[in-house]
Amino acid sequence: MMLSKISHSIDDLQEVARWILDTIDEDVILLKGQMGAGKTTLIKAICKELEIEDEVSSPTYSLVNEYQSASGEIVYHFDLYRIDDESEALDMGIDEYLYSGSKCLIEWPEKISNLLPQDCATVEISVDGNDRHFVIKTATNE
Repeated sequence: MMLSKISHSIDDLQEVARWILDTIDEDVILLKGQMGAGKTTLIKAICKELEIEDEVSSPTYSLVNEYQSASGEIVYHFDLYRIDDESEALDMGIDEYLYSGSKCLIEWPEKISNLLPQDCATVEISVDGNDRHFVIKTATNE
């Protein structure tokens, strides 16, 4: 089973973020899409829905940013684009983050595919002109 939604403008993104959070129960959410598809922008919208008070930005060089919601919930945001191999992720302790019970939002998860837990959800983003197509796959609906 595949769940999908189309966004026709950036103004629809909060609705998409709400839909994702309402649909996905898993703590680890993988975001897949070409460069410029809007992964970081979607993560900003998800964090807004989670009432994150911190400024949300891409952790391209630091690899991971930690955010905290108003209720104290911790959210980890990974951008693994610059990872060359899985050993780099292991060196930064990625397994501790993935199994922490906190929400983990991961850009470029294919860089660590062998390290990912079985029970994670995937949001695939594709671009068609000004439209963004979002497809959710979870361990229970793949």
